[in-house]
Amino acid sequence: MAILFKTAISENSAFEMIERALSGAHQYDGYLNVVSDAGETALSWGPAMHAEEFKAEVSEILRKTWDAARFWIIYERREDRRDPEATDIRNAAFRITRGYSGVIVITLSLLGKRDSDNDIELVFVCFEQDFHRRNFRVRYEGKFVPDDN
Repeated sequence: MAILFKTAISENSAFEMIERALSGAHQYDGYLNVVSDAGETALSWGPAMHAEEFKAEVSEILRKTWDAARFWIIYERREDRRDPEATDIRNAAFRITRGYSGVIVITLSLLGKRDSDNDIELVFVCFEQDFHRRNFRVRYEGKFVPDDN
């Protein structure tokens, strides 16, 4: 068991981090993954894709997610805190939210090409209903989450 959901950040903070990263001088590899009842979608920042194009794709996916499930909790994952892997957080979020309708879980990783000093890893857990979001926070935030076994 691990504490997976411990560092929630505001939507504004998350969007500022993304904007800074995609508008700044640092070079990143970017990955976005969306998982929901409808399936899984992945987007990677290919070598031929400009930052503005990747940013536009990410913005469109987040906008569509907002239209479908507008009650979000965003967790920041950082290596220096020895947080669990973003994939582990995403998988657990999707697994434990199966009782809620319409949940969408998104992971966004912007990983520096030269070093990891400015890496950004965010996990968005998006709910259709605010009471589902509140229930999730009460049940899982800052608490041990049982393994999938």
